[in-house]
Order: sequence, then C-alpha cells, then structure tokens
Amino acid sequence: MASKHILITGAGGFIGQKLASSLLKAEPNSRLVLADVFEPAIPSNSERASSIKADLTKSSAVDSLLGSQSWHACYLLHGIMSGGAEANLDLGLAVNLDSHRFILDFLRKHQPGVIVVFPSSLAIYGPPESSTEVVSEKTIPIPQSSYGAEKLIIETLVNDFSRRGLIDGRVTRLPTVIVRPGAPSAAASSFASGIVREPLKGEKSVLPVSKDLEMWVCSPKTVVKNLVAIKDVPKESFGKNRGRVVNLPGQTVRVGQILDALKAVGGQKALDLVEEKRDPKVEAIVASWPARFDTSVAKSLGLSEDISLTEEIESFARSVQP
Repeated sequence: MASKHILITGAGGFIGQKLASSLLKAEPNSRLVLADVFEPAIPSNSERASSIKADLTKSSAVDSLLGSQSWHACYLLHGIMSGGAEANLDLGLAVNLDSHRFILDFLRKHQPGVIVVFPSSLAIYGPPESSTEVVSEKTIPIPQSSYGAEKLIIETLVNDFSRRGLIDGRVTRLPTVIVRPGAPSAAASSFASGIVREPLKGEKSVLPVSKDLEMWVCSPKTVVKNLVAIKDVPKESFGKNRGRVVNLPGQTVRVGQILDALKAVGGQKALDLVEEKRDPKVEAIVASWPARFDTSVAKSLGLSEDISLTEEIESFARSVQP
C-alpha cells in the first residue's frame, strides 16, 4: 500500500507533537513531515517521520516545503498566539495570515483536492449577548482581538477554496486547551494551564483574571483525538449550507472550578502557590470569548466529548511526578 504523506506545520509545539504521535499510531502507512521555525523533535524517533526547519512567512520556503511531496493531508498548526498577535500586529499578520495564504495558494494551484485541517479558535467570536448565550457555527463572528480576526480570515479562505473544490478543508475551532505542559506561551489564556501546571510542580503562578470568569476548555487528549478524526470525515458530511467549520467539543468552567480541581488533586499546598493579580488586558481578551457552545455539529461528525476537568488534572499530575 502506498504511503500517505501528511504535513504538520507548527509541529514543534505541544499539540503538534501529540498529534504527530497519534497520527503515527492511527495511520500505519503514513509518513509525516514535521515543520516549524526550528527543527521539531520526532516522536519516539520514528523512521516514518522527518523534521524540517522552515520560515513559512517566506513564499520561497513554502514552495520548497510543499513541493517536496504529494500530500494526503496538511495540518496547519503554526501561528502566533492571542497575546503575541495582539502585542505585535505585523508579526501576527505575517504568521497567522500571510504564511497561511502562501500555503493555501500553493496547494490549490499544485495539489488541488488535498485535505487541509486548519485549527482555528473560539477567539473568532465576540462576547456573547448574555452569560447564558450558547453559540454555534451559525453565530456571527465578531472577533475582539487581532488573533481572532486573523483566524477568521483564513477560515473564510479555507471555506471558499473548499466550495470551489480547490482543497478539501476542515476548520476546527478549538477551545482553550488545558493543561498544556512546558513553558508558558504567548496565549492570553496561558494562565489557565499555568495555574495548574506550575503549582503541581511546586512553583508559583499568577492568576490574572477573576475566579468568576467562565471559559470553554478542553483537554489536550481530546483535542488531539478530534484533530486526528476530522481528517477522515467524508467531505459530504459537512453539508452544503454550513461550510467546513466545526466547533470542537469542550466544557464550560469557571476559573474558580479549575482552582477547586487543583486543590482536589494537589491539596492546599498547591493552591497556595497561585497568586491573584488582575491584568485588565488579559482579562479583556479572554472575557470577549464565549463560554457556551452548541457542539451538535461535532457530534454529528462523530467527534469525541471531553473528559472531566479533575480527570485531566489528575492525568497531568501523574505526568509530572518524579
């Protein structure tokens, strides 16, 4: 059986690494190319994966990377996160907009019909009309950050190119992913992982928002599982009138509930390492995101529901134990 070549950009990040490992297990005849601005690690030193350093804000680098194979699927995970894109507009535009346009243009011209999975974000929405509003794929997006605006623009291109039959796109709007290991990122929502990750390692962490703030979150395990699954959903299943967009499953939690789960797993000692120090800029960005979602489309496509918050934190705690 011929090998399926799958590209993951932004593969050096945590989700990219987890996705690569999952794809290698799920696709025995796959060969992966992992690309990032540095050479990404190859999971388990697999002989079916290769690593490439590439600056995808340069069209020549995109042409060289994409022209090296005939692709079965391309996962576009690279990007500047919400806080970083807000702090540096030009960098956000270059990475989140221009580089994706280079990739989509190359694929539609040279490899039409290729599967393209674009992980978008709940940041494409604006604040809900009320605290009880439930948003869906039909809710009008009014992003309140440059990151959300950039994601929405690429969503529109993926939808339009798919409508034309130029690519076979799938847009997955991700919840806030917790708990992310490693160092804090430039995401405005980075604190949601930090208030769990650092205390469970015996380190201090700062909570920049109100404990009453609600968020739409999901475990890394569930996000990766659904990113693998969405690739194999028949394009006909998306329907002609709703585009190629799906809100991934997650759960609504108050920040205080994250702290409660931290205490349940790590005890008062862990909770005492969290310092409340409000940051209006961070809070304004995160508070502009809706916290309640209709995930009926995801369910109709066979995607998985999330695990409980406590279960995820217990799993992370086991991973950091010496």
